[in-house]
Amino acid sequence: MTRSIIDPITRIEGHLRVEMEVDDGVVKDAWVSGGCFRGMELVVQNRTPDDAANIVERICGVCPVSHAHASSIATEAALGIKIPNNARIIRNLIEGAQFLHSHILWFYNLAGLDYINPLNALKADPADAQDVATAAGTSTQTDFKALKERLSKFADNKQLSIFSGNWFDSEGGEGYKLPPALDLVCTAHYLEALKMQAKASDIAALLGGKMPHVMTILPGGTSFVPTAQKLDDLKAMVDDLYTWVEATMVPDTLALVPYYKDALKFGKGCGRYIAWGVFEDQSFDMKKRYLPAGVLGDGMSLQDVDGSKIKEGTERSWYEGDTELNPSEGETKPSFTDYDVNDRYTWVKRPTYDGQSMEAGSFSRVLVAYKRNVPFIVKHVNDMLDAIGAPGQLDVLQSTMGRTGVRQIETLYIAGLMKDWVSELIEALQSGDSEYFREPDKQSGQATGYWEAPRGALLHSETIKDGKISNYQIVIPSTWNLAPHDRANNPGPMEEALIGVPVSDIEKPINALRTVHSFDPCTACAVHITEPKTGKSFQTVTSPWGVK
Repeated sequence: MTRSIIDPITRIEGHLRVEMEVDDGVVKDAWVSGGCFRGMELVVQNRTPDDAANIVERICGVCPVSHAHASSIATEAALGIKIPNNARIIRNLIEGAQFLHSHILWFYNLAGLDYINPLNALKADPADAQDVATAAGTSTQTDFKALKERLSKFADNKQLSIFSGNWFDSEGGEGYKLPPALDLVCTAHYLEALKMQAKASDIAALLGGKMPHVMTILPGGTSFVPTAQKLDDLKAMVDDLYTWVEATMVPDTLALVPYYKDALKFGKGCGRYIAWGVFEDQSFDMKKRYLPAGVLGDGMSLQDVDGSKIKEGTERSWYEGDTELNPSEGETKPSFTDYDVNDRYTWVKRPTYDGQSMEAGSFSRVLVAYKRNVPFIVKHVNDMLDAIGAPGQLDVLQSTMGRTGVRQIETLYIAGLMKDWVSELIEALQSGDSEYFREPDKQSGQATGYWEAPRGALLHSETIKDGKISNYQIVIPSTWNLAPHDRANNPGPMEEALIGVPVSDIEKPINALRTVHSFDPCTACAVHITEPKTGKSFQTVTSPWGVK
């Protein structure tokens, strides 16, 4: 079997390699390799917790808010701070804006081109597109005739970039299946999404000073102080965003499913899920967060989170030693050897909960919220199951398409919560409540901040001595999903999801790409496949903006 390493390290999201062995048209084994060592834990050593909250945001340009938030929560727990209610609301709003930006960007502009072929939209009759959009109950605010004319000019200039058709397969097989009219509708929404995810970032910038890497979340609360004018602007932007999300994202998902029902049959993964919960209510109880904390073991049995059960293994990763440590005791000692799938092959550690690998992400959050009987989530998940012809069959969603589709339910839920939080903040301002920040009473302590980024369960653990950080560990969401094989050669969650994925054309393994993108990994992606029977191999490099 031929092996190679492709390594275009980026500065924001790192680099992902996925290597698969295909036999008789099915993936038999997979190895996921994170190719970029960040080492942010070492950067914040001997710095203040305030510094850390700002520095760790630089881990990612898509989800910086979550890192500032998790870091601040860890400090507050370590130093005994309970933030004011106004700070809670403002933080929820900044976090919510980031989630909406990330979810919209992911569904339309990152994963969307796995299902949508804009070139095929050139065959559409704009009147048919209008009828299709109306029948699907989705947005019709775009002039489809004008869009088709724009697409035609774009295609004629031959500078197609990510629309060049690298993965488009007009011959059938694993290729693109939407009729031209629906491709035109979804292409319209792809372009609308560029504006709407920018609007979400505008909200984060209004409250956070700038975006990415906001400046107003800090241990103790927030430095943002609202005014009546800023709240008027905030309300208008939130209302616009909610209106678009409601009219577009879930209907588009349901319009896609009939053409890609096969994607409901593969990509299950490990079947175990974690969520630390996100968006605080006034109790600051993880189990009562708007998206609550929980662990779903085998058979989707619900458990409360027990941080002592978290371990990170390094036996297959490029770090010194062969340890399994709780993050509060964790070490970050890089030691690159060679890429060897029989030994060490990734910078990603192997996190486990109670000795088992776990999937993290929007899908995990929604499943935990469903099990915790969050009314909105229960209703909309059941409605989606009814709409795809699988009433009550929650296990059907444990798939590539299920993981992809359920995320839009969370997007709509968060967009509605944003409207509620704006109203709460307006009421607080009108009541004269002006507390946004609290100082710590001590300067030493140790704690872990459990939170969620858009891609899943995020953990920052820190030890503070005399106002300075002496130890810091981070478990980012994609670490759970991209974990390597364990000692017994059991695959990690994404690796397991890839096993069994059909590959009818080794040069166009788009079902594998769809499965990888369903996790929304926080990396640029490289896919390398070998097929021992034929000796064929195919490799490509993809950026977050498409296949190159």
